[in-house]
Amino acid sequence: VQLVESGGGLVQPGGSLRLSCVASERIYMPWIWFRQTPGKEREAVAHILNTGDINILDSVKGRFTISRDNAKKILYLQMNNLKSDDTGMYYCAAGWGPDCYALSGSGRACTYWGQGTQVTVSS
Repeated sequence: VQLVESGGGLVQPGGSLRLSCVASERIYMPWIWFRQTPGKEREAVAHILNTGDINILDSVKGRFTISRDNAKKILYLQMNNLKSDDTGMYYCAAGWGPDCYALSGSGRACTYWGQGTQVTVSS
């Protein structure tokens, strides 16, 4: 499986971005958005499990929304009211088990990773 992210860029505080992660084939395993912000460990911010359950990291809840289009094999991350602390590299990944998909975890057990897309929130 190949994953390709897009949609990052430079946005002012309070702005919005929608990230996309296109898969080369249908994803039947948990599908996760991660980010790595300067000086911090990589963390999972949102995931859609194979059951369809959706979970969002508390620190971004209410601002970030995750969704998927199965037909188009795309995972989205809608990010609203962006803050400077959201600046970082955003990755999508897929894999089984909490060591992959657990929120705030680093995803060390994820099998598939995209190359990342940079998000910069700055005035």
